[in-house]
Amino acid sequence: MKKRLFIPGPVDVAPDVLARMATPMIGHRTNDASVLQKSIHDKMQKLLYTENRIMLSTSSGSGFMEGAIRSCTRKRAAVFSVGAFGNRWFKMAEANGVPADKFEVEWGTPTTPAQVEEVLATGKYDLITVTHNETSTGVMNPVEEIAEVMKKYPDVIWCLDAVSSAAGSKIEVDKLGVDVCITSTQKALGLPPGLAICSFSKKAYEATKEVKNRGLYFDMQEIYDTIDKKNHQYPSTPSLSHMYALDYQLDKIMLEGLDNRFNRHSEMAKYVRAWADKYFELQPEEKYASNTLTNVKNTREISVAALNKALGMRGMVVSNGYGKMKDVTFRIAHMAETTLPEIKNLLENIEDILGL
Repeated sequence: MKKRLFIPGPVDVAPDVLARMATPMIGHRTNDASVLQKSIHDKMQKLLYTENRIMLSTSSGSGFMEGAIRSCTRKRAAVFSVGAFGNRWFKMAEANGVPADKFEVEWGTPTTPAQVEEVLATGKYDLITVTHNETSTGVMNPVEEIAEVMKKYPDVIWCLDAVSSAAGSKIEVDKLGVDVCITSTQKALGLPPGLAICSFSKKAYEATKEVKNRGLYFDMQEIYDTIDKKNHQYPSTPSLSHMYALDYQLDKIMLEGLDNRFNRHSEMAKYVRAWADKYFELQPEEKYASNTLTNVKNTREISVAALNKALGMRGMVVSNGYGKMKDVTFRIAHMAETTLPEIKNLLENIEDILGL
């Protein structure tokens, strides 16, 4: 039985979007490929509210996360972690020999502006990484407040992991002053996994010139330069199938309207939070709760596996907690093309199964 996915990625993909991946191949060095990639570039700029260069990679979002911290750290990176994926960014730094320190908070709590201020005031760091939306804990960091701190440190490169929030929550990249904003296709964008996307500032590009060992596949300078030199083409063979689908999906997103899309995600989030408060407990403080997924404290000590088995018989699935949060929490995603009626139906089924 096909299961409707209410998990934090991959997400269900609309049939017409999925069909675009079957578009016949073209040469990836042709003008047609340039036109396709330029079209995506311009639409993603609108989605992210930026004039910065848009770059694509045939990888998961982790590819650009690794590329950014390796290519742009000249002196030392400060990695702010609120969960599993912030910790992953620190592992990437260590694996690539990038000098870095991790500043981790208790899971379920955010990175605060005061914490960023305290770290940057030391003068030790020329790059920071922040997770905008942490799927392991359901925390959405207060990036607007962090942006005020970053204005005091104009030489520091700001890398933002928006993998699970871009296209589901409004991220005004240029207004925030984010240098590298990274996302990928399999979450709020509503596509299959396999393509990473980032905005990349001129400041970040200039920083790469001071870094000697930037790697090869994820050398952000080479990707940036190749887009310039080869008319929106890439150093390595791109996934044209994903690009066809992304270009089409971005048209659908623009047709829905960005504010309408963000509001739809916000409405679903508020509904699930209210439900969680009624029957369980919300893990993060509500003002730091994600707009694309809700992390529910398992205060009733239900068997999440048993719940999912019963939901599976009804054609639905939610997600267990992640890592050390397994069974302690469970997660309900409300992103991409999911609608409020679908969320209401899911929650009614959970209530019925659990006898709430």
